[in-house]
Amino acid sequence: MKNPWTKKNPFMSMWLSGANAIAGSARGHATAAVKRQSQKQVADFWTAALTPPKTARRKKRR
Repeated sequence: MKNPWTKKNPFMSMWLSGANAIAGSARGHATAAVKRQSQKQVADFWTAALTPPKTARRKKRR
């Protein structure tokens, strides 16, 4: 007697394929967002590091 749990189910296969495609797309979008954010932080860091510090202006004494 064959085990019914090992029989192929085309609907389950289609559902899992769709779920896998959605998960892959979401992972790609999340990875891209993280890369954009980290690149911005790195650029901000180096911009701040390479610019000279602002000097405070002093009032002239009379």
